[in-house]
Amino acid sequence: MATTSLWHIKGRLKDLIDYVENPEKTMPNEDMQDFFDVFSYVKNPLKTNEGEYVSAINALKETALQQMILTKKQYQKTGGYIAWHGYQSFKPDEVTPEHCHEIGLKLAGEMWGDKYQIIVATHLDKGHLHNHFCFNSVSFIDGQKYNYSKSEQKRLREASDRLCREYGLSVIENPKKAPSRPLYLDEKNGKPTRYNVYREDLREAINGSRDLQHMMKYLADKGYEVDFSGSHWKMKLPKYKHFTRLDTLDERLTPNFIQSCLGGASRYGNYKAKISYSPHMPEQYKNAWKPHQKTTGILALYYYWCYQLGIFPKGTDYKPTSPLMKEELRKLDAITTQVRYMSKHNISTLSDLHADREKNQTEMNKLIDYRQHVRNKVRRATPAEKEKIREEKRCVTERITELRKRLKYADRIEKRSAHIDDCLNQIYDTIENQRSNRQKQPVKTARRREEPLR
Repeated sequence: MATTSLWHIKGRLKDLIDYVENPEKTMPNEDMQDFFDVFSYVKNPLKTNEGEYVSAINALKETALQQMILTKKQYQKTGGYIAWHGYQSFKPDEVTPEHCHEIGLKLAGEMWGDKYQIIVATHLDKGHLHNHFCFNSVSFIDGQKYNYSKSEQKRLREASDRLCREYGLSVIENPKKAPSRPLYLDEKNGKPTRYNVYREDLREAINGSRDLQHMMKYLADKGYEVDFSGSHWKMKLPKYKHFTRLDTLDERLTPNFIQSCLGGASRYGNYKAKISYSPHMPEQYKNAWKPHQKTTGILALYYYWCYQLGIFPKGTDYKPTSPLMKEELRKLDAITTQVRYMSKHNISTLSDLHADREKNQTEMNKLIDYRQHVRNKVRRATPAEKEKIREEKRCVTERITELRKRLKYADRIEKRSAHIDDCLNQIYDTIENQRSNRQKQPVKTARRREEPLR
């Protein structure tokens, strides 16, 4: 049995060149780290049995990166996706290292060997053997860039399954859609991803409900939409387009299993779902957000959101109960970085943000024009002058890079502020629905509580 996946690598040609020239001093971005690691195994092959299980197709493995760079320059395709990186992972103890690498080479050759430069590395350091594929995004034959379409995804899976059958290995008969790589890594690291939050709330609903009706009500009061019809029960938060099957969260979660487990912790009655707000909200931020109104004071909105998520104040024991809030904790680093950016550049409102973005865009446009002027000066300069002019060009490029980062911050802050408004509106609507439903409950519910326990 083998699973496969493929994803693009973002970056710049300069990142590749810097790595080739001095890999020890190169600090790749997060997207390119795994890509560079595969090539580092050629020189430091601790995971590949001293390089025995590293091979190249249409290139020499020792100079594969250099050859990829030459291909990109030859066809003048140095932008966009820099490369593709994928894996083929086998069931533990089902395949030998030799056969694993052999299958990987055959798969890579069949999929991309007619047009692209490829490195195949088989890793032996985990509990399961797996192949890594890294290949150029540009074809050395005709300069065509690789497109990973749904048909290619299907072709990759079918080719891998066919090779597994040829080698007498098992095959996944009913494959399920795998999560995206960022989501997979966050789940692996224990972050509150959508599916982890679903599992937590679902466990509470099952254990705290003595019958199916109350379980569905518990999830609805949390803000979920549920569909318990048919043989595969489903749930989702309103912001998502598609439902998630419960048996994809945990294969045990079939209708029969769920009904047999109901009420595991509800000895004295059904639990009630609660959506709470932070009790630590300072007075200055209590009115930073109002239901169904666009917030213009975005810095105050961010602080309000940080308190609701339990990020502020430090050391608090408050934890958000809304699944929308719990999932946002996955983005903690991005939120705090954006708060620091707004504080540093005195941005309090959307108007401030737009002014900051316009100023940075204007300055960057001027610097791009000036850099072109400096490049022209290099062509006309004497050898003695060229080094000084190139240093000036390098300083201009660094400033342009910094301005590009600031423009990205501005775009992300504006999008996130709108997203925060949407989340808070959904939570507000959920709470209001709960209040409305409680008011409609019959009076006898209150009288029952006054009766002594027997």
